[in-house]
Amino acid sequence: MANPVFRDGEVEGAVVVILDITEREERENLRREFTANVSHELKTPLTSISGFAEIIQNGIVKPQDIPRFAGNIYVESQRLISLVDDILNLSRLDEEDVQLEREDFDLAALARDVADRLKDSAKKNGVVISVQGNKTMVNGVKSIVDEMVYNLVDNGVKYNKKNGRVTVTAETLPEGPTITVTDTGIGIPQGDVDRVFERFYRVDKSHSKEIGGTGLGLSIVKHGAAFHNAKVSLESVEGKGTTVRLTFPN
Repeated sequence: MANPVFRDGEVEGAVVVILDITEREERENLRREFTANVSHELKTPLTSISGFAEIIQNGIVKPQDIPRFAGNIYVESQRLISLVDDILNLSRLDEEDVQLEREDFDLAALARDVADRLKDSAKKNGVVISVQGNKTMVNGVKSIVDEMVYNLVDNGVKYNKKNGRVTVTAETLPEGPTITVTDTGIGIPQGDVDRVFERFYRVDKSHSKEIGGTGLGLSIVKHGAAFHNAKVSLESVEGKGTTVRLTFPN
């Protein structure tokens, strides 16, 4: 955009204003992509719920099969709830001026609580969760860190093998309070490692759908780490397992 500069009635020059809209366009592209993904992810379970409910309502299904169809509706509704919860958590972390109460808390105690909440899921999958480490104090938003650790341990359980293990270690290192989640699961192909923190990215879409993953768990970990100025690293060997480490500032 240019505006002429006049002197004594004649054009002497021009004032040129250059606006760099690259960042704005990138944000808009991300918003559109996120909206499209959310729409697709919401529509899938809703379509399933609607279909199963219609079959029951129309009396097509045999009475003895109703519990099975009701069970499918329950599974899809839980998937929907998880997805909405993850979207809300991401939205909260995306707000630049969000003010959340910070406190001092023990990472080891938090990890034990997460392990306790996931013990039934682990037992169902034939996986053992163990928590190691002594008292490890960190300052942060406990609810966010809890969500981060829960997602990591939950992934370790879901993407594991029969008789597998998930080991959570809390420790105070020179670089800061650290929590490490290591599993003996299926691992991540090398070509996918750099993309697993992207929203809605799934290494194996069919397997993720089977186990009920939303594709947002690791994205929440990434955004939660950024919110706390923490470092997150991931190492994985396909077929052998994955290790994710969160290091918080001192």
